[in-house]
Amino acid sequence: MEIPCHFLPPGSLCSVYLWHDMCKDSACLLTMKETDLEAVATAVQRVAGMLQRPDQLDKVEQYRRRETRKKASVEARLKAAIQSQLDGVRTGLSQLHNALNDVKDIQQSLADVSKDWRQSINTIESLKDVKDAVVQHSQLAAAVENLKNIFSVPEIVRETQDLIEQGALLQAHRKLMDLECSRDELMCEQYRMDSGNKRDMTLIHGYFGSTQGLSDELAKQLWMVLQRSLVTVRRDPTLLVSVVRIIEREEKIDRRILDRKKQTGFVPPGRPKNWKEKMFAILDRTVTTRIEGTQADTRESDKMWLVRHLEIIRKYVLDDLIIAKNLMVQCFPPHYEIFKNLLSMYHQALSTRMQDLASEDLEANEIVSLLTWVLNTYTSAEMMGNVELAPEVDVSALEPLLSSNVVSELLDTYMSTLTSNIIAWLRKALETDKKDWSKETEPEADQDGYYQTTLPAIVFQMFEQNLQVAAQISEDLKTKVLVLCLQQMNSFLSRYKEEAQLYKEEHLRNRQHPHCYVQYMIAIINNCQTFKESIVSLKRKYLKTEAEEGPCLSQPSMDGILDAIAKEGCSSLLEEVFLDLEQHLNELMTKKWLLGSNAVDIICVTVEDYFNDFARIKKPYKKRMTAEAHRRVVVEYLRAVMQKRISFRSAEERKEGAEKMVREAEQLRFLFRKLASGFGEDADGHCDTIVAVAEVIKLTDPSLLYLEVSTLVSKYPDIRDDHIGALLAVRGDASRDMKQTIMETLEQGPMQASPNYVPIFKEIVVPSLNVAKLLK
Repeated sequence: MEIPCHFLPPGSLCSVYLWHDMCKDSACLLTMKETDLEAVATAVQRVAGMLQRPDQLDKVEQYRRRETRKKASVEARLKAAIQSQLDGVRTGLSQLHNALNDVKDIQQSLADVSKDWRQSINTIESLKDVKDAVVQHSQLAAAVENLKNIFSVPEIVRETQDLIEQGALLQAHRKLMDLECSRDELMCEQYRMDSGNKRDMTLIHGYFGSTQGLSDELAKQLWMVLQRSLVTVRRDPTLLVSVVRIIEREEKIDRRILDRKKQTGFVPPGRPKNWKEKMFAILDRTVTTRIEGTQADTRESDKMWLVRHLEIIRKYVLDDLIIAKNLMVQCFPPHYEIFKNLLSMYHQALSTRMQDLASEDLEANEIVSLLTWVLNTYTSAEMMGNVELAPEVDVSALEPLLSSNVVSELLDTYMSTLTSNIIAWLRKALETDKKDWSKETEPEADQDGYYQTTLPAIVFQMFEQNLQVAAQISEDLKTKVLVLCLQQMNSFLSRYKEEAQLYKEEHLRNRQHPHCYVQYMIAIINNCQTFKESIVSLKRKYLKTEAEEGPCLSQPSMDGILDAIAKEGCSSLLEEVFLDLEQHLNELMTKKWLLGSNAVDIICVTVEDYFNDFARIKKPYKKRMTAEAHRRVVVEYLRAVMQKRISFRSAEERKEGAEKMVREAEQLRFLFRKLASGFGEDADGHCDTIVAVAEVIKLTDPSLLYLEVSTLVSKYPDIRDDHIGALLAVRGDASRDMKQTIMETLEQGPMQASPNYVPIFKEIVVPSLNVAKLLK
């Protein structure tokens, strides 16, 4: 559609747009020619694609109709789109034409307004006198209105003072407001009339001079009520409400005066009062004073001063917050958030108080009390976690009362002090136990009849107490204290071992002293088992999982020390036995023995008598001690044989001596079977050695001696040449050649010991007579 250019005014915006569209149309014509060429090429390719086979020629008409329909449809859509675009262009041109007319009208109106304004400037300046008269009239009207109040100021001051003294705070504040309002209005009018006239301002301020005094006096009364607000809210809540209403009034007046200052620049004296801010400051000081005032005792007057102090704080704070939550919130406007603010004040005051306490030179138990209160009690159901404070108090949102650095310093101090205390306690406990070792009375026995001293109970009771205390503070501290206890236990056991050794040496210097040496040595041995069991129990109780047991908590080193102490104790007791047996052991394999000595009978009775006392030894150590006693008795018997105290002169003597050895071996076997009956221990093995030696001595046919000795050597591979030489010397009938042959043969084929063989001849030393002499 073409638009005639003569319909558009020359140079108008529309003509510019039209020229721009014509240029665009020229470019579009060029583009359309290119598009037609591309369309023809595309059509050729499409027709070629449709007519690739001869049989498709029959469908040419069908293809032509289909393409004709498509072309008609596309043309219809294009016509509709073009028509829509032309309608939009027509509408736009119409709106542009209307806008141009509106702009011209507005331009004309602005020109008229500017002309009228210039003409009215002189008229406005001529009304200055009227304006001044209006201001003066306003001031006079205000003076007339306040005249009555001005003359009644002294009377209102007296009434207000009386009302304050009577406690009628609301009425007093109402009159005070009237006084201040009159003063402020007069001073404001004076300021507007002549802001530089200081004399009149001073005169007004002096006339109302008592007003500021009344305000201060009323404020003192308000602060006194607020300082006792927790008591007042229960006894006379209306008084507290009155105080809050007065403060809220003053806040409104402050805001109104500050708004007026923006317009006039005038601020009355004493404003803004900021009584709301002062109210929270008073409450904050009151809370701080209440927390600090709860310390009733000192360390000198009461060792439990800190526990009492913290408990009073807990009770006071909990009671105060419950009152604030249930009663005080009803006396304050919601936007004051009085409970939230009080909670913050109490928390800050407590934090400051805890910091002050932490900075003092606290003892170990006081550090524990403080940390337990700060880390556990404060957030527990006994205080901030109390159900009566929920949901307003969220324990998880409370900041720590003490910083992590302060807590770490306190814990380091506690651990250092605790280390010193534990060392001192352990030393004292050991000294006390050592004194008991010299008593004339036997030690106490447990419920099973085993001797014991109080040392393990004292030590582990001390450990338990410290661990229970540490567990109240934190799991980490509990683990540290457990590590410390076990480390000090390790050092303590080393000292315990040394003292047990000194105890033994002291007894050996005078076997009559101490009187109950055996019984207390048994108690020392039993203590080792008690220590072991207590250590295991302690770790099981205070370690949640085995994974927490690191290298520093491993027990093998302590078990090794305890086993060494017990072993030394058992050895010292056996030494005691064998010192009493020495005389009778020396009678074995002598002429006296052969003629009918009862040395073995006495040995058995003595051993059994000692082991009646040793029955008080706990099972693990008693079992080892019985086996060791059995082995040593047999070794001493064999040593008597190897010492060549007797040399049999005839077959009858050899037979008699061998049979006596067999009888005594059976006697010893019976004894140690009896002693080992409760352990399932094999008591036969060692005594069989005596029987085997007796068989060599008893042999009547010397020609079979080599076989018998070979059998003996095969059973006991640790037997040496000097042992064989001494044994043949005891027989007394082996010729030099036979001895030489036996020795040389045995040397050629040394026997290999079985893995389970326990050497018994190894520690038997033959007297220093060389083998060559024995063979003579």
